[in-house]
Amino acid sequence: MISHKDSMRILIADDDEDDRAFFSDAMMELKMNNELTLFNDGKELMDYLANPDIILPHLLFLDLNMPRKSGFECLKEIRSDLRFKEVSIAIYSTSSSEKDIEETFVEGANIYINKPNDFSKLKKVVKEVLNINWQFHSSGLNRETFFFSI
Repeated sequence: MISHKDSMRILIADDDEDDRAFFSDAMMELKMNNELTLFNDGKELMDYLANPDIILPHLLFLDLNMPRKSGFECLKEIRSDLRFKEVSIAIYSTSSSEKDIEETFVEGANIYINKPNDFSKLKKVVKEVLNINWQFHSSGLNRETFFFSI
């Protein structure tokens, strides 16, 4: 079960060190009450999630193209485990391929975000995504609201 204390728990799995740093900087500059945990790849993320004693995240940002375990593989594993049914998953990728968007939608991601190449756009995207009412967004999920672009 996800505990809803004061802060939002956010995980990000991305093999690009610069992208992780930009994301972390954007979160800090937004001064929103959250707890961010960074993972270097999908395997590291899944090893962490396998621990039954963790406090579950509210939101997970997941890059698609990672070594050792891809974002697609992580998404499928997470969505096949009922323990994570309340966790919202934001695909966070440079890919804007229709195939990737469709596949992640079908596999149960909540939103698909194209990685912005500009820091101010990244801050805007992160702020918008963190302010989504996830319970409502997930219940009204459709293909048109799935792809988020700024």
